Amino acid sequence: MPDSQEPVVILSFPEDGVAELRLNRPHATNALSLELQTLLSEHFLALADNPSVRCILLTGGDKVFAAGGDITGLIDADPIEIYQRHTERLWAPIEQCPKPVVAAVNGYAFGGGCELAMLADIIIAGKSASFCQPEIAIGIMPGIGGTQRLVRAVGKAKAMQMALTGKPISAHDAWIAGLVSELCEDEDVHAQALANCRRIARMPPLAAEQIKEVILAGMDAPLASAMALERKANAILFASQDQREGMQAFLEKRHPKFMGK
Repeated sequence: MPDSQEPVVILSFPEDGVAELRLNRPHATNALSLELQTLLSEHFLALADNPSVRCILLTGGDKVFAAGGDITGLIDADPIEIYQRHTERLWAPIEQCPKPVVAAVNGYAFGGGCELAMLADIIIAGKSASFCQPEIAIGIMPGIGGTQRLVRAVGKAKAMQMALTGKPISAHDAWIAGLVSELCEDEDVHAQALANCRRIARMPPLAAEQIKEVILAGMDAPLASAMALERKANAILFASQDQREGMQAFLEKRHPKFMGK
C-alpha cells in the first residue's frame, strides 16, 4: 500500500522549546522506508539549527514505534546498491544532533526501530513495548548500530543474545539492562516523554548541549581523558550569561530565565 498524502514524518511544536517528530506510516508499522529516513534526516538538520528548539521528542505514536526496515525495498537489492544508499549519511543528523532527544516508545521497536530509539538520549517506554534486533532471521544483520550501540547500551552478554537469537526483550528487561531510561503505563508514555522534554527545555541550552557532548564523547575514552573533557566543558560554561543568570536566580530564590547565551 502506498503512503497516503500525509507526510511520513509529522513535525509539531507541542510546547515552547519542544519539537515533536512522529513517524507516520501506520499501515506499515512505521517501517523505515528511504523516504521516511530522508525526511527524518532533513527535519533533524533543520531543528539542530533552530534556536527556538531546545529538545526534540521522537515518537511513532500510541501503537508502534517502528517495526524495522522496509523489507519490500531490500529483498532484490544487491550489495553495491545497499552500499551506495549510504544510510549512515541519512542517520548522521540524528546521531550528531547537539540537542537532547527523547524517544517515546510504545509497541514494537524492532530492527531499525530499535536502532533509531538508541540514537535518543532518553527512552521512555510503555510497559507493553518490546525491543528486538531480528535481522538474523532474514539472513542479514543489524547495519545501523544494532551491534555497536546495543553492546554499549546493554553489554556484551545481552547484545549477543538479542542479535544472535533475534528474540525480543520486554520493556522491563530493556529497563533492567539499561537500554530504557524510564517505564510507565502505555497510555502515559507520550505525556511522560513530553514532561521530560519540558523540563529539559527550561534548562540552559548551552549546558544541555555540553552535557550531551561530553557524555557521548567520554563513553569510549579513557577515564582520565573523559574527565579532562568534562573539566574544560564545565569551565567554558562559566563564560555564558546563563551561568550568571542561573546562579543569581538561585541566590535570589527565583526562577531563572535562560537565553542560550
